[in-house]
Amino acid sequence: MEHPLNIYNTLTRKKEPFVPLHEPFVGMYVCGPTVYGDAHLGHARPAITFDLLFRYLSHLGYKVRYVRNITDVGHLENDADEGEDKIAKKARLEQLEPMEVVQYYLNRYHNAMEALNVLPPSIEPHASGHIIEQIELVKQILDNGFAYESEGSIYFDVEKYNKTHHYGKLSGRNIDELLNTTRALDGQEEKRNSVDFALWKCAAPEHIMRWPSPWSNGFPGWHCECTAMGRKYLGEQFDIHGGGMDLIFPHHECEIAQAVASQGKDAVRYWMHNNMITINGQKMGKSLGNFITLDQFFQGAHESLQQAYSPMTIRFFILQAHYRSTVDFSNEALQASEKGLARLMEATANLDKLIPSATSSIDVKGLRAKCYEAMNDDLNSPIVISYLFDATRGINSVLAGQATISGEDLEELKSVFHLFLFDILGLKEETAGTENNNEAYEKAIDMLLSLRMQAKANKDWVTADKIRNELTALGFVIKDTKEGFEWKLNK
Repeated sequence: MEHPLNIYNTLTRKKEPFVPLHEPFVGMYVCGPTVYGDAHLGHARPAITFDLLFRYLSHLGYKVRYVRNITDVGHLENDADEGEDKIAKKARLEQLEPMEVVQYYLNRYHNAMEALNVLPPSIEPHASGHIIEQIELVKQILDNGFAYESEGSIYFDVEKYNKTHHYGKLSGRNIDELLNTTRALDGQEEKRNSVDFALWKCAAPEHIMRWPSPWSNGFPGWHCECTAMGRKYLGEQFDIHGGGMDLIFPHHECEIAQAVASQGKDAVRYWMHNNMITINGQKMGKSLGNFITLDQFFQGAHESLQQAYSPMTIRFFILQAHYRSTVDFSNEALQASEKGLARLMEATANLDKLIPSATSSIDVKGLRAKCYEAMNDDLNSPIVISYLFDATRGINSVLAGQATISGEDLEELKSVFHLFLFDILGLKEETAGTENNNEAYEKAIDMLLSLRMQAKANKDWVTADKIRNELTALGFVIKDTKEGFEWKLNK
C-alpha cells in the first residue's frame, strides 16, 4: 500500500508521512467526553475531526481500531488534583447515582453524534470499567521509582522523571523552570512539588465514587485512564492519539510520562490535536460558561442564536476550516455555511438532471486527484470543499445550457461528489420533517407551477404572472427550463 497521507505530529511539530506500525492495521485513540452535561459545539469539533480521519483511513484501505473513551470518574474540577469529581458533584446536586448521571448524558451525547453523522468508534471504554487496569499501571510506575505515596494517595514524581526523560516535550513547556518557581509548598501539602499529578487519590469520607486499592479506598487520577485503556485495546505502542489542543497540557503530557515511566518507552507515534471553537475570541467551554449545547443549535433555543441550525450545517461549518485552525462562532458564519451546504447539495441533485453530450466543454478530469491531494495534505477539508464548489459552477453551466458534459465525465463527477461529499466528509441530505420539507408541500408547489405552465400555454398571462409573483414574494426562486420548471425556497 502506498502512503500518500501526511499528518501534522504535535510531538515533532511538523507534517510527517503516515506509516502505521502494523500495516494495514491502525490503532487510533481519541479522548472522549466527560459526561456530566450536554455536549456543546466544542465537543463537536474533535468528534467530527477524528471522524474525518477515521473515514479517510478506512477509505484508504486501513483496518482501523478506533478507541474513544468515556470519562466517568476521576476528572476533578481543576487540573491541580483539587476540588470535587465533576460527575460526583452533579450526582450530589441532582440527588442521583453517579452512573445515572453518566448514562443520561451519554445517551444524549450519542444522539448528538448520530445527528452529526459521526460514526461510532470501534470500542468506547469507560474509565470506571477499567479500575483494575489503572491500579496495575500505578503499581508499575511505583515499582519503577517514578511515583510516591502520600496519605493514601499516589503522585507522579515529575522532578525525578525529568532527570532521565523529558517532561514537557509535547507541550514545549520548561519544566525545570516551573519546578524552581513552585518548590516552596505548604507543610500540609501532600505533593512534593505542585507540578506532580495524582495517579490515585484517597477518597474523602463524603466522596461517592471509590474503589479498594493497595493504598486506600479511592479513585484513579484523570490522566491514568487513557494510558491504561490505550494499552489494553491498542497495545504498548500504537499509531495515533488525538484530542483537542486544550488537552496537550497537562493531560497528554501526563499520558506520555505515565507510558514511559511504566513500560520504558513512548506509547504513541503520532499526536494529533484539533484547535478550539471560540466565541468572540474566547474558548467555548463549560468551565467558562459561554457554551451553546448542540441541542440548542439544532432547536435555535439560545439567546445568541438567530435561528436553528441543522446538524449538517454544524458539521459543514466545522469542516470548512482546517482542523488545526481556530473557528470563531457567529450567526453570520453559520448562515453562510448553511447556504454553502445547500448549494453543494443542490449541485449533487442536479447531476441527475444533466443530459450527457458527445463531448465535454467543462474540465472534469483532475478533480478526483486534487481532492485526494488536499486530503493527503493533513486532512485539508476546506480545500476539498473549494474544489467541489468549483465543480458546482460547471454543473450549473451545463444545467443552464451554457456548457456540455460527456457521459463518461458525468459519471466521474457523480462518483467524486458521492465519495468526497458523503463518504469522506460525512455530509448527508437532511429532511427536517416540517411542512417546508414534506412530500405534500413539494407536491403542492409542483401543482401550482403546473397550473402556471398550463396558463402560459393558454396565453393566460395574468394567471401565470400572478402565480409566479406570489410564489416569488414568499421566497421561492422559479426557473423555466426546456423540460418545464425548477424551483427552490431561498433561506
